[in-house]
Amino acid sequence: MKLKEIPSYIKWFLKFITEDIWRTIPQDLSEKERRFNTILKVIVLSVKRYQTDHLQRSASALTYSTFLSLIPLLAVLLAIAKGFGFSNIVESQLFQSFPGQKQVLIAILEFVDLYMQQTKEGIFLGLGLLLLFYTVYNLIANIENTFNMIWQVSKERPFVRKFTDYFSVFLIIPLFLVCSSGLSIWMATAFNTLKEYLLIAPIFEIIITIAPVIISIFVFTALYMFMPNTSVRFMPAFCAGIFAAIGFHTFQYLYINGQIWVSKYNAIYGSFAVLPLLLLWMQLSWVICLIGAEIAYAVQNVQNFEFETDSKNISRRYFDFLTLAVASLIVKRFEKGEEPCSAVEISTHYQIPIRLTQRILYLLIDLKIINVVNDEHNLPHYQPAIDIHQITVEYLFNKIDRYGSENFKIDSQYQLHSEWEIILQCRRDMFSTHKNLLIKDL
Repeated sequence: MKLKEIPSYIKWFLKFITEDIWRTIPQDLSEKERRFNTILKVIVLSVKRYQTDHLQRSASALTYSTFLSLIPLLAVLLAIAKGFGFSNIVESQLFQSFPGQKQVLIAILEFVDLYMQQTKEGIFLGLGLLLLFYTVYNLIANIENTFNMIWQVSKERPFVRKFTDYFSVFLIIPLFLVCSSGLSIWMATAFNTLKEYLLIAPIFEIIITIAPVIISIFVFTALYMFMPNTSVRFMPAFCAGIFAAIGFHTFQYLYINGQIWVSKYNAIYGSFAVLPLLLLWMQLSWVICLIGAEIAYAVQNVQNFEFETDSKNISRRYFDFLTLAVASLIVKRFEKGEEPCSAVEISTHYQIPIRLTQRILYLLIDLKIINVVNDEHNLPHYQPAIDIHQITVEYLFNKIDRYGSENFKIDSQYQLHSEWEIILQCRRDMFSTHKNLLIKDL
């Protein structure tokens, strides 16, 4: 490849990842090509959504909420752990989980003790506990809202579900930390016992080394499945969990081994350096976590973005054609007494991009042509909302033409009367031949 050809290759590659790759049909590709295309699409989609969702801004907001809630959060966690009788185990596990923040954890745990003493005394008893739980609740609600934004979920959990789900998390976390600590102690003891076995010892040593990463993978996987108020499948969450766990532990390793550089930072800020360094650590940790959420979304929804550019720029004529086709399929299945179809079934049947299919379905729902029915798995399916003998071609497109607002201060009665009449006459002429044609008879 010649040097002067590099710009043309770069231009071709950019066009490929932004347009051409999204126009590929999986059925036309081999198994290897399909996997490669899917991985590349997930990477491109994650990078693109990292920019469009402003994850740096979201990470900054969560860093502020976490910093504000850090002491109340640990106070609630340790209070629950103390109730179970293993607060010391939870504290030691926190030091093991965050080896780069030992000094910060020592200072924070001292503040936690003072905070708990204040909430137990006098007037601070009721107000202090109320403020404590509200701060923790607000942090988790902010995390949920950020994950919902990434997953494009507009509806939050009901308050009762928030309370029960969040409280369940705080009951599980101390138990998880104790189990994790117990597992670590057991593995260390077993390793000391198996040192004499030359074949097993190296394998067991590797397992002990990667055990924290494996635990982190399942923690992140559970976070990605639980936190958004939508159904997240295991495999997308697991793929994201692998990325987030490896990224988090790599960042921890670099942070701990960068203490020489940090000591120079301390020379400038003195003892105050612990605060900006803690904020930096939180910020980058949240960035890694949110990128993982984007990966989970991309893995689960990558097929929804096929022909995305074309779908956004679809012509009015072709959109009307596809709308008629979708409505026709729903009506005909209803007439035959068959099960209502889902968005995926419609998309597969006609080879329409799923996002375009959903856009058409949302329009037909707003027009009250169809409605949603849920199956036994609570998945949405679609059936006619009115008598199918009323749904003619003219009826459908008249509803589409009148969808939206026409309440503008434009004089269509006098000044623009002739133009308005021409539009209405054109609409009447369009359906004159098939005025009474029922969609079920197409």
